[in-house]
Amino acid sequence: MAAMIEITMESGDVLEVRSDVLALKYAQALHGADRAVFNRLMPRLGDDFQSLPKKGHFTLHSTRGLISPAAVLFVGVSPLREFGYRQIRDFGHEILTSLAGAAPDCEIITSTIHGPGYGLDEREAFASQLAGIVDAVISGDRPRLLKRIAFVERNTGRAMRLKELLNDLLPNGSITREDLSFIRSPGSASKEILRSAGYESASKPNIFVAMPFVESMDDIFYYGIQGAVSAAGFLCERADLSSFTGDVMDWVKRRIATASLVIADLSTANPNVYLEVGYAWGCGKPTVLVAKDKADLKFDVKNQRCLLYRSIRHLEEILAKELRGLSASPPAIR
Repeated sequence: MAAMIEITMESGDVLEVRSDVLALKYAQALHGADRAVFNRLMPRLGDDFQSLPKKGHFTLHSTRGLISPAAVLFVGVSPLREFGYRQIRDFGHEILTSLAGAAPDCEIITSTIHGPGYGLDEREAFASQLAGIVDAVISGDRPRLLKRIAFVERNTGRAMRLKELLNDLLPNGSITREDLSFIRSPGSASKEILRSAGYESASKPNIFVAMPFVESMDDIFYYGIQGAVSAAGFLCERADLSSFTGDVMDWVKRRIATASLVIADLSTANPNVYLEVGYAWGCGKPTVLVAKDKADLKFDVKNQRCLLYRSIRHLEEILAKELRGLSASPPAIR
C-alpha cells in the first residue's frame, strides 16, 4: 500500500513550527520569510551563507536549533517580478525533487505561501504551489520517508481562506503516488484546478486592483473586492510596490496591460493609485472607480463615475453587480 502524504494548512510563524526542513524560495533577493530566516541565522551561521542559490540551484543548511525547523532549504528562482504562477508551480515541484536527493529521510516539510504577499491572486497562487507538490508526489520525486507537508501562513484570515480551498482540492487531506489517475482524469472542478493551475494561469482573465498595499485595507481587498472578482470568474491581482527591486512600475504596467479590467479604490487619494489609474486609461482599459467618500476624490476624477460604498459588505455587493453587468457586455471586458 502506498504511503499517504498528509498536506495541511496552519496559521502561525513558520520559524516557530517544528519540521525536518523549512523550504523557501530565494528570488535573487531576500523577501518576507526568507529574509526573516536569513537574518535569524546569519549572525551565528555566517560561513554557511557565503552565497545563496542562483536560479535552478538550491542550498540546504542546518539551523542548529536557532529556529524550530531542523534545516532550511533555499531554492533559487527567478527575481520576484518574473515569479508568476507557472514559476510557483515549478517551485512546488523543486522543493520535493531537491530534498529527494539532499534529505531523503526527512519526514515533515514546512513552507510558506508564495504569490499573494506581493499581489498575485491568492487562490491561483496557492493552487499552483500545491499542484507542483502533487506533481512531484505522484511522479515519485520526493523524499522516501516523507509523511507530511505543512503550509504555514502568518495571516490568520488567509490561512482560513486557503484551508477551505485545500479541503476542496484535496478532500482527503493527503496524496499518494497512486493518485495520478485521480488527478488526471476528467471530472470535478477540483481536478481541473490542479491540472491547470500555473500552466494555464496566464491565459485566465484577470482584474488588476489599484489600491494601497497596507494592512489597514486588507479587509477591503480580501472581503470587499476579491470575493466579488473571484465569484465573477476573474483572477484578482494587485501590487505591493515595496516588494520589488528595480523598475517597479514595469511589473505594474505589465499586469495592467494584460488585465481585463482595473478596479481602483480612491479612498485615501494615494498618488500611486492615481498613477495606475492614469496608465490604465492610457491603455484604454475599462476601469471601475470606488471610494468610501466622495470628498476623497481629487479634481481629475470628480466627473468620472465612481461607486461609493458604506461598508465592506456593501462594496462586495455593488462590485458583484457591476461585474455581472460588464461580463454581459463583451466589448467592455477585453
